[in-house]
Amino acid sequence: MTTVSDETSKDGPAAPESDGADQASQGETDAAAATPTDPEAPDPELSDSDGPDLDASAADDTAAAESEAAETGHATVESSAVADTDEPPTDEDHTDSTVGAAESDAVDDAEPVSLDTEAPEAPDTEAVVAPPASAATQLDPADTTWWKSAIFYQIYPRSFSDLNGDGVGDLAGVIDKLGYLELLGIDAIWLSPIMRSPMADHGYDVSDPRDIDPLFGDIALFDELITEAHDRDIRVTMDLVPNHTSDQHEWFVEALAAERGSAARARYIFRDGRGDDGEEPPNNWHSVFGGPAWTRVPDPDGSPGQWYLHIFAAEQPDLNWENPEVFADLEKTLRFWLDRGVDGFRIDVAHGMAKPADLPDMDVESAGLLQNSDDDPRFNNYAVHDIHRKIRTVLDDYPGAANVGEIWVDDNERFAEYLRPDELHLGFNFRLAKATFDPTSIRDAIENSLESVLSVDGTPTWTLSNHDVDREVTRYGRLSPVGSDTDPDGASDTDSPTVDVDLGILRARAMLLVELALPGTVFIYNGAELGLPNADLPDDALQDPVWERSGHTERGRDACRVPLPWEGFEPPYGFSSNPDTWLPIPDSWTRFTVEAQLEDVGSTLSLYRQAIEMRYQRPEFDGDTVEWYGAPEGCLAFRRSVGHLVCALNTSDVPVGLPPGEVLLTSYPLIDGQLAPNSAAWLV
Repeated sequence: MTTVSDETSKDGPAAPESDGADQASQGETDAAAATPTDPEAPDPELSDSDGPDLDASAADDTAAAESEAAETGHATVESSAVADTDEPPTDEDHTDSTVGAAESDAVDDAEPVSLDTEAPEAPDTEAVVAPPASAATQLDPADTTWWKSAIFYQIYPRSFSDLNGDGVGDLAGVIDKLGYLELLGIDAIWLSPIMRSPMADHGYDVSDPRDIDPLFGDIALFDELITEAHDRDIRVTMDLVPNHTSDQHEWFVEALAAERGSAARARYIFRDGRGDDGEEPPNNWHSVFGGPAWTRVPDPDGSPGQWYLHIFAAEQPDLNWENPEVFADLEKTLRFWLDRGVDGFRIDVAHGMAKPADLPDMDVESAGLLQNSDDDPRFNNYAVHDIHRKIRTVLDDYPGAANVGEIWVDDNERFAEYLRPDELHLGFNFRLAKATFDPTSIRDAIENSLESVLSVDGTPTWTLSNHDVDREVTRYGRLSPVGSDTDPDGASDTDSPTVDVDLGILRARAMLLVELALPGTVFIYNGAELGLPNADLPDDALQDPVWERSGHTERGRDACRVPLPWEGFEPPYGFSSNPDTWLPIPDSWTRFTVEAQLEDVGSTLSLYRQAIEMRYQRPEFDGDTVEWYGAPEGCLAFRRSVGHLVCALNTSDVPVGLPPGEVLLTSYPLIDGQLAPNSAAWLV
C-alpha cells in the first residue's frame, strides 16, 4: 500500500482542507526530534499527604520544569524521545510497548516508588451527625471558564481505592490517592454517586441527597476531601441524580402510604392502570434496564392500586417535575453541596426528567436496553429545558461552579439546545466513544461533536469510556468472528467475541492522542490511564440490575467497573486489604498496576502523563476548531485552527508517511520515520 493522499502526494497527508489557513511548517523529522527531559528522575510518591516531591538527586535537572509546573498547577512528568524501529509491531511488541514491559534502561537507577501511606482512619458510621455547611467556596470563584478546556477524571468510588478494608472503595481511599491524581495532571474529579443509598443501582438510587452514604464515609470526610483536593488545585464535582429517587426515600415511603390523588403521590408519577380493574400498565413503556417501566402497588386498604413509573429499576421511581416541591428540594440539595465548596455537578439523565403529559406509547421494537432514540417519548421532552434553566440560576450564585449533563441526544440542533447560555455549561457527548476504530467513523464523530455546539457557542466534550460503556481497550480490541456482523458501537453480535487486549491497548493509546488534540473538555474514566480492559467476570459475581431485569440475557456494566489495580502481583493489587472485593479483580492484571507502569516510560500511564502535560504547556493546542488534511487510506489528520498542532492517526495495517513538522509525541514508536499501524502522532 502506498501513502497516496487526497492530493496524490507520496510524502504523506496533503495540505489541510481550510479556507486559506497558514500551512504547517515544512521539513521532515523522525523521533529523534523530540526533546526528552531527564528520564532518570524518580517519580513522586503517590500517597504522600504533603503532595508529590521530586527526589533531591533530580532537583537540578528538573528545577525549570518544576517552576513552570508551579505556575500552571500541574505536576511535571518525564518525556522520552520517540524512537524509530526497523520492524513493524508484532503481538509481542504490543505488550512490550504498552504495559507490563521489561524494565526500561532509562529508569534502571530510579528509586522505587512507595505506594504505602498512613491511611486516614475509617469513619465511625454509627450515629454520624452531619456538621453544618462549612464556609468553603469553589476552588477559584474568579475563574468562571475553567471548564472549557478542563480534564475531568471520573472516579467510580466503589472501585477506586478502599482504605477501611471492607472490599468497597471509599472517600478515605480517594483522599489517599490525591497525590496520584495530581501527578496525572487532571483538573477536576467527578465522583459517581456517594449520597446515601440502599445501592439497588450502586448509588444511582438516592434515599437522602444531602448526606454521604456510610459505605463511603461521612460528611466530615467529604469536607476533608474538598479541602485537600483544593489544596492540590483539583476541583471536585459530584454526580446529581434528579430524575428519580430511591424507593426508600422518605417521600416515596410517604407516597405508598397515601391515598390516590394525595400531595405525597403528586411528587412522583402515579397513574391508574388500563383495562378491567386497572390491571394493565398505564402505557407500554419499558425500563431502560429491561422489563416494564411500571410497577403496581396496593392502595392503603390493601386492594390493587395505582402504578408508578420507573424508567430504570423498580427501586428508582421517577419524580414528577411538574410539581414545584421537586425543584424546591433539588435547590436545597444544590446549595447544600455548593456551600461545602463543591465545584459543580454531573447531572445524571439530564435529558430525561420531563415527561409528556399524555404519556404516549413508545416504539418498543426500536428500543434496546440502556438505549434511547431522539423520538423516544421517555426522554428529551422540551419541558426539560425549563428545569435546566432553574438549575443554572442556582449555580450562577456560585462563581466558579459548573455543571455537565448526561445527554443521549443524537440530533445536533436538539443537543445544542441544552447548551444555551442559561442552561448547562457542558453536555456529555458520547459520539467519540461510540465511533469504531475507523477514520470515517472517527471523523464523523468529531465533526458532529463540533457542529453540535457551534450554534450556541458551546464547548465540545470528549470521552472514550465511562461507567456505562465498555472500556476502550475492549472495544478497540474486539474481533468479529468470520461471517459475523459488528454493531455501530463495535460490539460483535456473538455472545463471546474474541478480544485482542494488546491490539486494543495500541488503539486506545492512539485514540488518547486524538482525543487530547481536540478543542474542548475531556473526561477520563478511572483506569483508562492504565490501559485496563473489561474484566471477564463469572455469572455469580454480576451485580448490575440489568443482569436480573433482562432475565440473565444481558450481562450489564459490571465488567467496566472492576476495582483498580494499584500494586503487587496478585489480587486485590493494593486496592484493599480485603481479598474479597465487591467485584473480583482478574489474576492477569499484574501488568496493569500503577506500580508496574509508573516508572516505565513506555507504559500507558506514562503516555497519559506526557500527553496531558503537553496539552497544558504547549501553545500549539490553541484554537476552537480543527482543519482537516487529506490523508492516505485508513488514516486521518487534522490540526488546531490557531496553534496549528497536527494530529495524525493511522488505523491501517501498514506504516504511512507523516505530515511535515517536528514530532512531539507518538502513541507507538515510529518505523523508519513513518507512523506505525494502530498509532497516532502529534506534530508542530
